Amino acid sequence: MKLITSFFIGLTLLIFNYSFGQQLEIAPLTQNRFETGKTPQKAGGIDSSFLFTTDTVSIPFFDDFTTNKIQNYNPDFSNPQITSSVFYYLIDQATDLPIDNGIFFTNQITFNRYYDPLTGTYTDTVFPFQAIEVADFSSYPVVYEPINLYPPYFIYDTLSVDDISDTVWIQNPPYFQDSARQFFQPVSDPTRLWLDDQVYHNYRFADHPRTLGVMTFDGLNAQGYPYAIGTTSSGYADVLTSKPIDLTLAAPSDSIYISFIYQPQGLGDEPESTDSLVLEFYDSDNSEWNHIWGDTGRSVEPFSVEHIPMTDEAYFTNAFQFRFRNYGGLSGGLDQFHLDMVYLRNISNVADTIFKDFSFVYPLNTLLNDYTSAPWDHYKESLDNKMSEALEIKVFNGSSGPENYQDGALEIFYNGLSEGAFTLQGFTLAEQQINYAPLDFATSYHDLKSGYEFSRGLTGDYEEFDVRANASAQYPNFEPNDSTAFTQGFYNFYSYDDGSAEAAFGPTGVQARLAIHFDAYESDSLIGVDLCFVPSVNDVSDKLFLLTVWEDDNGEPGAVLYEDDVFNPRSPVYNDSKNKFLSYFFIDTMKVPVESSFFVGWRQLDPERLNLGFDRNIDQSDEIFYSVDGGFSWLISPFSGSAMVRPLFSTGMDSSLGIETHYPKEFEFSVYPNPTLDKVFIVNSSGLKDSKKLLLDALGRVLFETREDYFDLRTLKSGVYFVSIPEHSGSLIKVIKQ
Repeated sequence: MKLITSFFIGLTLLIFNYSFGQQLEIAPLTQNRFETGKTPQKAGGIDSSFLFTTDTVSIPFFDDFTTNKIQNYNPDFSNPQITSSVFYYLIDQATDLPIDNGIFFTNQITFNRYYDPLTGTYTDTVFPFQAIEVADFSSYPVVYEPINLYPPYFIYDTLSVDDISDTVWIQNPPYFQDSARQFFQPVSDPTRLWLDDQVYHNYRFADHPRTLGVMTFDGLNAQGYPYAIGTTSSGYADVLTSKPIDLTLAAPSDSIYISFIYQPQGLGDEPESTDSLVLEFYDSDNSEWNHIWGDTGRSVEPFSVEHIPMTDEAYFTNAFQFRFRNYGGLSGGLDQFHLDMVYLRNISNVADTIFKDFSFVYPLNTLLNDYTSAPWDHYKESLDNKMSEALEIKVFNGSSGPENYQDGALEIFYNGLSEGAFTLQGFTLAEQQINYAPLDFATSYHDLKSGYEFSRGLTGDYEEFDVRANASAQYPNFEPNDSTAFTQGFYNFYSYDDGSAEAAFGPTGVQARLAIHFDAYESDSLIGVDLCFVPSVNDVSDKLFLLTVWEDDNGEPGAVLYEDDVFNPRSPVYNDSKNKFLSYFFIDTMKVPVESSFFVGWRQLDPERLNLGFDRNIDQSDEIFYSVDGGFSWLISPFSGSAMVRPLFSTGMDSSLGIETHYPKEFEFSVYPNPTLDKVFIVNSSGLKDSKKLLLDALGRVLFETREDYFDLRTLKSGVYFVSIPEHSGSLIKVIKQ
C-alpha cells in the first residue's frame, strides 16, 4: 500500500455514507500481535544478549502451518554448550588493549591556556589526543570506529609568581570504559523449520485456506508494530527464512522442486499492483540471496499453486536456504499476502502440484447458538436449549478426484473426562453428495439441539469445556488437519467474536454513537464492558468517549441506562499483546440493571474513528448499530463481522475481578496542587514513568502533551481542565485553574 490517503479513497466505495461525511468506517490493522523485546543496555543492545546458532535440516521440508514451526530461542545460562565473548567500549589504538576503568575522555578539543597579565594576551596549547577505537554495541558483530579523544578538562594558568593553575572539568564527559558480553548458544530442533518470527502465524486471516493455519505477510514487525508508522513509506517488510538445508547428497537430476500456495488480501488489506510477494534462494558460496519468483498484489482470489524446479548446482550445498519476503506499505497491517503448504522435496515433476490432504479450513469456536461465550451463572439458570442449530463446518478435499465421505465426531470433555458426543454425519459434511468433490470446499451445518447440553449442575463461578472435532475422507491424509479443538468457556460476559481482530472499525463524527445489541439468557446487572481496541494507521489513544448502556426500544437503542459523566471520560487503550481485551468498569463500581435485551457501547467526544477490533470470521453485523445524529436515528453496520465488545455481568467472579479499580495500582496517579494558579504536578509511581501525559480542555481537546511530571497552566484561562495518561488509564483527573 503506497499512500494511506489512497486507501481511504478506495474504501469509501464500501462505506455507508451518512450526514456530511460522518459514517461507520472499517480499516486495516496496524497492530495484531506483540511480544516484548529486549531493552538496550547503557552501553548497547548486545550486552548480556544471546546469539543463537541453529541446526541444519534435510529434505523433505514440509510445512502446512497447522502448527507453528518457528524456532524457539530460549536463553539458558546453564546450558553447558554456551560460550561468550567480552567486548570493550574503548580500545587504545597504539597498544590494542582496553583503556583502564575510571579514565574519562571527551571528543571536544581541550587545551592549557597561558595568560600573560603584563601584555594582556594568552596562548593556548592543545592537549595531546589519544587515538581510540570506540565500539558500537547496538548490534553483533561489534564494529569499532577510530576517534581522537582528549582529557575532559581545561587548565587556565596565569604567568605570575603566586599563580595557582585553575582546572575546569567538563561535566559528564561522554567517553569512559564499558563492556558488553555476548553469549552464543546452539539450538537444535528438527521439528522447527524457520529461523525468524516476523510473519504472523494465524488461523483467521486467509479466505478459504486449504488447511488450518497460514503465514500472513504485512507491514508489521515481529513485535506487531508498524515498520514505519505514520508514514506512506513502502519497502520490504516481513521475511520468513528457512533453516539451513543439507542438499549435498542431492543433485538437479533428482527432480527437486519447491511448491507452495499463496493468496493476496484474504480477509485483510488488499495489496496494490506495486506490492509483491517474492521467493529467494541463498547461494552460500557467494553469500548472496537470488530472486527466484515473485507475484504482485491484487484483490482476493483463491489460493494459487507454484511449483518451481531447482536446477542450479550452486544451491546443492549443506547450507542452502530459501526465504519469502513481501514488499508493501510499512505503516501497518497492510498489503497482505498469505502463504501455505510449503513443500521442498525430490522425485517430483512438473505436473506434481497436488497437495493431497483432507482438512478443516477454519477451527471451530463455539457450540452455542448465538455466542462464543456466555456467563456461567446465566447458562446454568436457563431452561431452554442453547446449543447451536447450525454449527458451521468447512472442509477441503485436497484430492484430485472425488473421495468417499466418512462420518466425523464431535466430543466434549470436562476436566479430561468425556461428557458427551455428537456424530457428524458424513453425508451432511459432504453437502449431501455421495462423494467429496475434487479440490473443492464443502460447507455443512449441524443441528446440536437434540443431543448433549453442557451440564448445568456444576457449581463453579466459571466453567470450561474442551471440545474436539474430526472429519476425514477415505484416503490417507495428514492427521493434524482433519481435527480441530477449542475450549468452550463460560465466564462473566457474552461474546460474539472468536477473539481475533482482522480489522478495526467504528463511527466517525463528534458525538457519534456505537451500540452493540445483546440478548442475555436472563435479566441481570452489568458492571462494565470488555473492549478490544487495535491501532489502525493513526494513534487515537488520546481520544475520548463515554461508556454507555441503552435499553431496547423495539430493536433499537432506547433510553440511556448508564453513561459516564463528562468529568470521567474514557480513552482507547492499546494493550501489549495481540487481541487483548481491557475491562472498562462503571464509575464507582456501579451495577447497572438490564433486561435480557440491551445495548452497550459509547458516545464519543471526538470525530475520529476509535478503532474497535472487528472479527471478520463471524457475521453478527445485524447486532451492530451506530448513530451520527445524536442518537436520533440508528443505522445497522454495512460490514460483515462482529464487534469485539463483551458486556460484563455481576456474577460469582466479581470478587476475583477486583472491580474496585480498572487499572493496576502501579498505574494510578493523582495531581497537586488542585486548584492551582500555575503548575500542576502529576504524582505517580514508577509504572507511569516516561508515559505520555495529556492536558485536555472541557470539550476533550488536547491542549498540551508531555512526558514530564507537570503541566504549566499559567497561559490558560481560569476554568476546568483534565489530565490524562492514555497509555495506562481510560479515566481523567479534573484540574481547576484559578
